[in-house]
Amino acid sequence: MYRNKFPLAKILILVTILAVPGFLYYLLQEKGKNRYKPLPIFGPKQVSSTFHVKRGVKIPDTIYHQIPSLKLKTSNGELLNIQDFKGKLTIVNFFYSNNKEIVPRINEGLLSLYKEYNDNNLIRFLSISVDPKSDSIPVLFQYAKKLNAKKGKWEIVTTDTTTLYPIIRNQFFVNVLKDPQNQSRFIFSDKLILLDAEQRIRGYYTATSYNDIKRLSDETKVMITEELRKIKAE
Repeated sequence: MYRNKFPLAKILILVTILAVPGFLYYLLQEKGKNRYKPLPIFGPKQVSSTFHVKRGVKIPDTIYHQIPSLKLKTSNGELLNIQDFKGKLTIVNFFYSNNKEIVPRINEGLLSLYKEYNDNNLIRFLSISVDPKSDSIPVLFQYAKKLNAKKGKWEIVTTDTTTLYPIIRNQFFVNVLKDPQNQSRFIFSDKLILLDAEQRIRGYYTATSYNDIKRLSDETKVMITEELRKIKAE
């Protein structure tokens, strides 16, 4: 009797092992579609006069803060508007090349993310110099070359401070100024800022923090999922 039952038991175990992965995949695909937590949208917002319908209920649309047009000059001497990055997820940071204290540490975090998302066409990187006087185009070219920043993927840019500084303060909501004790130094944010495809701010991350870089990597994956779902629904 024992010998007759043993093959049946083995078959049942084998069937269970084969069935579990498929069942888990079904749960993740069908039951887990909306289980991830959407990222917040930072900045002021206002209620629109338009609305959308959800389950028969009219819900007013919300107008969220978006980064406005900003004309920049790249390390190749070409003109670029931040609006050109619409439709992509953008990781933004601020720097100046003469800084030898915080900027190298910021770049460590950026380089790890750049390596991770180098082949993902949805992701762009934008490093903006806050010192256009010293960071001339030739200087930025060498800076980009040192980082191996690929044109179209990771743009190293600058523009005049009269245009740039108000946008950094009033649109990105971080600070920047010349060091009052040393005019060749600048006080600026060490945050990496994640913009979605509509150029809304979705997250702030301390570039020198391993945990924040890991969180940015994870939350970028959430945003990629969100974008792919939007594309699929179109």
